[in-house]
Parts: sequence; C-alpha cells; structure tokens
Amino acid sequence: MKKIYLIMCLLGIAFPYYHLILFLSSNDWSMSGFWTEMFSSHPNSMISMDLIVSATAFLIFLIHQFKTKKINPTKYLFCLCIVGFSLALPLYLYDNHDKNNF
Repeated sequence: MKKIYLIMCLLGIAFPYYHLILFLSSNDWSMSGFWTEMFSSHPNSMISMDLIVSATAFLIFLIHQFKTKKINPTKYLFCLCIVGFSLALPLYLYDNHDKNNF
C-alpha cells in the first residue's frame, strides 16, 4: 500500500499543476479569472465545494491529531496550502501507514 500512496502523492502534484500550467499559459501567465472560472458552472462549483469541505475536514483532523497524538502537522499543512488535498492526504497516509494499519 505504501507504494500506492507514494504514486498518489506524485499524481497529486502532477495532475493539478499540469492543469494550472495550462490555465496560466492560456491566460498570459496571470491568475486573473481563476476564481471566476472555478465557480463558472454548477459542476465546477460542486467539485470545488467537495474539495473545500474535504480539505477542511482533513485540516480539522490534523489539528485533532496534533492535540491528541502530538504529531507534527507542518508538512501536511504546507502540502495542503501549496499543492492541495491531492498531495496532503496521500502523504499523510504514506507516513502513517505502518502506525495505523491502514
């Protein structure tokens, strides 16, 4: 399973950034219009809201783990903010696979 989590970490970086680069290259390397397009249709809004709620739940989980199990959430928070949930969750699962018997 750890190999799968590692592959998911790599895909969690590659896929979102591939589409970000496509967006930026077609938009004169500017972020203007990003938020407008993100919520431009109901399907886009649905996926965006799903990810926002999932990432928020993971953030609350990390805070809980920090308080109860004294884990250091810094790298997961960094990944969540810089790349996104697509990297933060697989990285957490990769790091904690043996500890939690996932």
